[in-house]
Amino acid sequence: MSRKIFIFDTTLRDGEQVPGAKLNKRQKIEIAQQLAVLGVDVIEAGFPCSSPDDLAAVKAISENVKGPVITGLARAVVEDIDIAWEAVRNAERPRIHVFLGSSDIHLQKKLRQDRATALRQAVDAVKYAKRFCEDVEYSTEDASRTDFEYLCRVLDAVIKEGATVVNVPDTVGYAVPDEFGEIIRKLREKVPGLDKVTLSVHCHNDLGLAVANSLAAVSNGANQIECTINGVGERAGNASLEELVMVLKTRHATFDAHTDVKSQEIYRTSRMVSRLMNVPVQPNKAIVGANAFAHSSGIHQDGILKDRSTYEIMKPEDVGIRQHKIVLTARSGRAALRHRLTELGYTILPEVFDRVYNRFINVADRKKEIGSEDLHSIVEIELTRVPETYTFHSLQLMSGSSMVPLASVTLTREGVKITDAATGNGPVDAVFHGIERIVGVSGKLRDYDLKAVTMGRDALGEAMVRVEIEGTVYSGTGASPDVIEASARAYLNAFNRYFANSH
Repeated sequence: MSRKIFIFDTTLRDGEQVPGAKLNKRQKIEIAQQLAVLGVDVIEAGFPCSSPDDLAAVKAISENVKGPVITGLARAVVEDIDIAWEAVRNAERPRIHVFLGSSDIHLQKKLRQDRATALRQAVDAVKYAKRFCEDVEYSTEDASRTDFEYLCRVLDAVIKEGATVVNVPDTVGYAVPDEFGEIIRKLREKVPGLDKVTLSVHCHNDLGLAVANSLAAVSNGANQIECTINGVGERAGNASLEELVMVLKTRHATFDAHTDVKSQEIYRTSRMVSRLMNVPVQPNKAIVGANAFAHSSGIHQDGILKDRSTYEIMKPEDVGIRQHKIVLTARSGRAALRHRLTELGYTILPEVFDRVYNRFINVADRKKEIGSEDLHSIVEIELTRVPETYTFHSLQLMSGSSMVPLASVTLTREGVKITDAATGNGPVDAVFHGIERIVGVSGKLRDYDLKAVTMGRDALGEAMVRVEIEGTVYSGTGASPDVIEASARAYLNAFNRYFANSH
């Protein structure tokens, strides 16, 4: 049986220290209830002495959220401990979490006291907290920069006084994995009672190593990890819960450890925290980012469609994401396009598919991502396409509020480029006249409609025209991220229908 790693979630305390991410009581309860569904072992609901609002929120969570241990943070002073106990006393499983700096930097620069005084304060704080609550956690703030022998003395003393959990934080994200893992290993050897309590770590991400340091600690005997949803928290944030949980799940054989987190609830929880804190998740964020299970490279897409294990080491469904996403871009290959068209319900003959693919690449070269509506437009144009007497090649425009628009249009016929220019009442009118000069036939525009197929500045524009040519009205459609080009393609499409009908 593998070793269980307890997940201590501090999203509602350390996570809320992100500037601008303040949560009200209702929002805190909503997140806490979801954390309980997620299956975390401990919820640090807040820092009750910091404000009356935070005290009220922690009390409400303690009274309404069942399952996890509920804890509140307190400095190693009597007043803070009293308030913390008031906040969590009605919890199904309460805990008081006490902390005090242990590094010489914190003792001398912040607390203005020596090691002996700080040690007495730590012992007295744990002794006082034990009067109220059986479950007491003690944190040695800035442990990774603390003299090792002194760190051992502090942990030994608070364990003897009844601390049930001792936490070794990398408060400023200074540690590196080998070093931090070694600290945990040596503490296991040097502190006698450490095997009888829960050894916890709390790593910050200032050097981007919070998850790596936490895992190094697990490998060396830590059995509780303090972390946050989406890695939110002070400065560069905390160790990311979703990354830690999925590393232990995906690389179970390596760590021989597990958590009780229901991983299928990860994505839902991530989205909730992002929404309520108004802190966006970066697209390339591991596990929960928008691109975490998205594939845009043609080679990757082909591999994924053949066997998901080629480019996915875990299933998106395992974290609550419905499925991986095939992102159609200019780098996508034929396999991905054919797969997406099949999903949209199209069965396309090989010769038509080649035309669809060529038009797709033409559009994708100028548009970041091709969505479903874009594909519908591209396919419908190709499926209703007639033999092309003339093919659109390019156009150039000169236009402005104080000049007559001039358009230069280039078409191809039987592989030969033909260019002509014309003016008009506007840029679209000038392009239409240019097309007429090349094809040698005039038309009367009876209807013209232009719409955006998708949203955004790079939206695909779709033009539809009805043109009367020699007494008969012909329809034409065209699509392009450039609305003038879309209009030109639609107008030319109408003339090609005229030529197809004439022969």
